[in-house]
Amino acid sequence: MQLIGMLDSPFVRRVAISFDLQDIPFEHKALSVFRNFDEFSAINPTVKAPTLVLDDGSFLIDSTLMLEYGDALAGNSLLPTAPAARARALRAIGPALAACEKTAQIVYEYSLRPQEKQHQPWLDRVQQQLFAALRLLEAETDAFDIAALDQAAVTAAVTWSFVQLNVAQIVKPDDFPRLAAWTARAEALPVFQRYPLV
Repeated sequence: MQLIGMLDSPFVRRVAISFDLQDIPFEHKALSVFRNFDEFSAINPTVKAPTLVLDDGSFLIDSTLMLEYGDALAGNSLLPTAPAARARALRAIGPALAACEKTAQIVYEYSLRPQEKQHQPWLDRVQQQLFAALRLLEAETDAFDIAALDQAAVTAAVTWSFVQLNVAQIVKPDDFPRLAAWTARAEALPVFQRYPLV
């Protein structure tokens, strides 16, 4: 299998780290949806990262669906099976993914839209949503276990690293100290270092 996309995407990175934790073999192909648009579109015409090219040549889109497929391949899941524990994990994953989406919206607004067309009320709204998502994620952080990484713990760490890479001028570690501390511990692990953010 090939995982297509850049590791500065939290969606690509969460799949890479998860597959590694599950001992699922894959090749990472670093293609940018911007710089490598034509090459990427030849693989997946929607040019969406991540793209997971399966051994039969077909492909999957969306990191959550890739992780579901990975669970089937591995015969185990990084999500807990007990309903209460799974609900706890999903309560963290949901806001983490929302924070990634809102961070990307802010980045695109500043980097792709001409300054005269940027809409401050929209940016204010997206920033408010980002902070709300991070507050929800911060509240779930104490449940993470460095010795037994689950999908919530992985996604939370890649989310915070992505946020800090892109909007550190807006989101400060002091505002989310538990999430920042958790991410520092996770990023020190070999499995995270094998798939560096930059």
